[in-house]
Order: sequence, then structure tokens, then C-alpha cells
Amino acid sequence: MKNTKDVRILSIAPSTRGFGYAVIEGNDKLVDWGVKSISGDKNNGSLTRIEKMMAFYEPKFMVLQDVKDSRRAPRIRELIEQIAVLARNRKVRVVLLSRKQIQQVFFHEGRGTKYALAELLAEWFPEELGDHLPPKRKPWMSEDYRMDIFEAVALGVAVRL
Repeated sequence: MKNTKDVRILSIAPSTRGFGYAVIEGNDKLVDWGVKSISGDKNNGSLTRIEKMMAFYEPKFMVLQDVKDSRRAPRIRELIEQIAVLARNRKVRVVLLSRKQIQQVFFHEGRGTKYALAELLAEWFPEELGDHLPPKRKPWMSEDYRMDIFEAVALGVAVRL
């Protein structure tokens, strides 16, 4: 996939609030990114929004986190499986990347924090993501909702590298 210039990737990072997303085109063009907050039935609401995004962007690849060996909540595991089925039904290739695979792509030793990854991505895409980088989290703080954007961008970039 490294040499394909016109391939569009949609990466989705589900969370407790909804999901972060990123659309990457070519080797390094970040077309769209953001967070969608869902109220009510989060899985059905997320699937409806993702289906609309797939129709609009027409991606060739959908990138999701592989949750086989992760500690993600059952609802999020189910949502990721449902997104994969939705993508396959629309003839979109699904790529699953584990947290470990993502770490190995971005960090030589395969170890780095979520925030270190977000900082790296904000440096790679300063115009797009620079203003979205939240302050570093203190131990007593909950994770900023904008981190979902960086999770999604990391998935999309990792599959390209």
C-alpha cells in the first residue's frame, strides 16, 4: 500500500463517547478528521454515522483496532466487529491493527505513550492537528475527547508505513 497515491483510507477509533475518525488520501494527505459524539444507543448511532461517512468518502480501506487481545469494553469490541461487517458488505477492505503493531510503527522500541504518539502526529500534521493536541493529562484527569482523533490518525498512518 505504500506506493498507491489515490487510495483513500477511513480509520475509526471507537470510544465511550462515540468515535474518532480520520480520512487519509494518498501517502500523506489528511483529508478529514474529528470526533463524533453519540447519544442514546451508541453502537447503532455510530454505525449510522459511519455508514454515511463511507458513502461520502468511498474509502478503499477501513482501518480499525484489532481487539482480540485487548482490554476494551464488550460494547466497543462488538462495535468494531459491526463496523468491519459493514465495511466488508460495502466491498471495503478491512485492516485490523493491534495496539502493539501501532506502537512498533511509531516507536523504535515499540513502547510509547498515547500522548507521545499524539505529539508526534501533531508534528507530522501541524496545520491540521496542531490546534487539536490537548494538554498533557495529569493522573487525576480523564482522557480528553480529542485523543480519539489522534487514535484514528495513528491507525490510518500506521497502515501506510
